[in-house]
Amino acid sequence: METISFDAYLAQLMPQPAPVVNLETLSALQLAHISTFAFQSLSTVLHQDIQLDADALYQKIVVGHQGGYCFELNGLFLRLLQHLGFEARAITGRVVHDNNPALAHARTHMALLVSLYGQAYLVDVGFGGLVPTAPLQLLNPEAQATPHGLYRIQNIGNEFVLSVQMGDEWRMLYAFDLQKVNDIDLEVANWFVATHPKSPFRTRLMAARTEPNGKRHALLNTRYSIHTLGQPSEQHLLHNADEVLQLLKQVFKINVPTSAQVHDGVRKFLKQLPPTP
Repeated sequence: METISFDAYLAQLMPQPAPVVNLETLSALQLAHISTFAFQSLSTVLHQDIQLDADALYQKIVVGHQGGYCFELNGLFLRLLQHLGFEARAITGRVVHDNNPALAHARTHMALLVSLYGQAYLVDVGFGGLVPTAPLQLLNPEAQATPHGLYRIQNIGNEFVLSVQMGDEWRMLYAFDLQKVNDIDLEVANWFVATHPKSPFRTRLMAARTEPNGKRHALLNTRYSIHTLGQPSEQHLLHNADEVLQLLKQVFKINVPTSAQVHDGVRKFLKQLPPTP
C-alpha cells in the first residue's frame, strides 16, 4: 500500500493551492524538482540497496531528502504528475558518447513523456549536471530555451537524440524512443546501474543540483564545479571525505547520514581513485 503524501511532496516544490494541469505548472514543477532534490550517486558508491517502489522513493527523496538518480527521481516525479492528472509515462534511453548515437550502449536512463494539448513533451528531472530544466517539445527540431541553456531534440534513424548547446557546439546527451516501458524493464536497468562493478554509478561519486537563476552545481569525485549561464565556470578541488560530505550537505542539500559507516565508505572510495590532475 502506497503511503505517499502528495500534499507534503508538493509543499516542497510549489507551496501554493493545488496546481492546474497545464504547461506552466509542468515547467514550474520540473524546475523546482531539480532545484530541490539533488541528483547523486552516493548511494551506489556506498553499495546501498536501491528500491524503486513508491514508498521507498518517497521516504528517501521527500522525507529523507537524500536525492537519487534517474530511476528514483523520475520514478517519483512520474507518480506526482499522474496524481495531479497529467498524462505521463516512463521512457528509457541510452547515454550517447562522443556525439555518436550509433555506438551501442544499454538503456540505462529513464525519462518521462508527457502529453499536453495534443503535443508530446520530454520531461526529465534525473540526468545529473546537464539535465534539461524545462519540458521540451518532442517534435520540435529547433533549439529550445530553458532557464539553463538551449536544448534540441533530433530524430535520427529510429530514435530521438537530446542535445545541449555548450559554447558554440552541441553535445549529445542521450538517445531514446517511445516504446512501452514495463516496471520490470526499469528494475533490470536499475539493478545494472546500482550493482554492476563497472557501472559509472559504482565507480564515480556524482552529484548535481541547479538553482532557478541559471546556476548549476556539479560534483565528480573530488572536483566541484559551478556553471552559471553566460559566465565562466568555476572549479574547486576537494581534499578529503570531510570536505566532500560537507559539500553534499551544504551545496547539494543532501541529508547525508552522519555515521562512521558513511564517512569510512566515502574515505575508502576516494582513497582508491587515481590522482586528480
